Amino acid sequence: MKTTIKLFIGIIFIFISFNSNAQSTPAVTEKTFKTSANCSMCKERIEEKLNYTKGIVFAELNVPTKMLTVKWKTKKISESEIKNLVSHIGYDIDEVPANVENQSKLPSCCKPNAACEH
Repeated sequence: MKTTIKLFIGIIFIFISFNSNAQSTPAVTEKTFKTSANCSMCKERIEEKLNYTKGIVFAELNVPTKMLTVKWKTKKISESEIKNLVSHIGYDIDEVPANVENQSKLPSCCKPNAACEH
C-alpha cells in the first residue's frame, strides 16, 4: 500500500514537472501590419530583414495590399521592435514613420507614392 502511494505521488510530480515545462515554451503571436511598401523589391528587402531576425518565425508582405504578416516569439522580440526594424529599413509601418535617412536611400520605385514598373 505504501509503495503504491509513493508511486502515485511520484507520477503526480512528474506530470506537474512536464506541465510546467510546456507552459514555459515561448508564445507565438501573429499580426498583420499596414506598410508603405510598393513593389517586389520592397517585399524582398522587408522579408529578408525580418526572416533573418532572431525571434521572428515568419514574415510575408502582400504587395498589392501593402499588408505585412509577421509571426514571432513574444519572449524573443516585441511588436514595437518589429515595427522599428521595418521603419529603420525605410518603410512606414502602422503608426511608425519610416526612418527618413534610410528611406531616401531606397530605389525610386520603393519610395512612398511611387509608381512601380516591375
